[in-house]
Amino acid sequence: MSQKKNTILIVDDEPQIRKLLSITIDAHQMKSEEAANGGEAIRLTASLKPDLIILDLGLPDMDGKEVIGKIREWTNTPIIVCSVRNEDQEMLDAFDLGADDYVTKPFNADVLMARVTVNLKKMATQEAGDSTLENGALKMDLVKHEVLNKQDKVDLTPKEYDLLRYFMVNKGRILTHRQILKEVWGEAHGSDTQYLRVYLSQVREKIEPDPTNPTYLVTETGIGYRMEVIDNA
Repeated sequence: MSQKKNTILIVDDEPQIRKLLSITIDAHQMKSEEAANGGEAIRLTASLKPDLIILDLGLPDMDGKEVIGKIREWTNTPIIVCSVRNEDQEMLDAFDLGADDYVTKPFNADVLMARVTVNLKKMATQEAGDSTLENGALKMDLVKHEVLNKQDKVDLTPKEYDLLRYFMVNKGRILTHRQILKEVWGEAHGSDTQYLRVYLSQVREKIEPDPTNPTYLVTETGIGYRMEVIDNA
């Protein structure tokens, strides 16, 4: 069972650039997705929820700065602009619209990946207040996408990881079925409570001392679930 990898969305109309970046991202143990134009980039950002976006500005259907503006209407996913445009005003405009970093072409792949790593870590820290989350014997590294239970590595599927992460970030709070489904699976799955029960059961099997009598993920009857706050061991 594979651990979740950071997903990087590459947005560039040049196939050779996308291929180069995809190979580089794969070599850094991350997953790449590709978009050849702005419209596709916006759709994939909404559906895939990538961890970071590498964005060219010279796209065939719209300017990359317009893509930044549209994406920033609903998500803070880090955006690194990678463009031949090296004018100061272009950079300032991109930053004003919400870009997190700017790399000019031609670029050094190692330097770009260093920027990717820095922005992923920054995002993880912003979301959780720290790059690691802890509750009792559970420890979740948001940068490495690793989960430890009493120092033992827990093998989670990507969706199980996302589900546990949502509970860890919101530990102590009652979360409704709809809240969980919307945040982890998306708006289209807001009523799939049976779907949620199956995945929650799978996560309990992997983290609970006794899955039949859970101490971490407890059921709030008729409402949803809550992750109990447990003193760190």
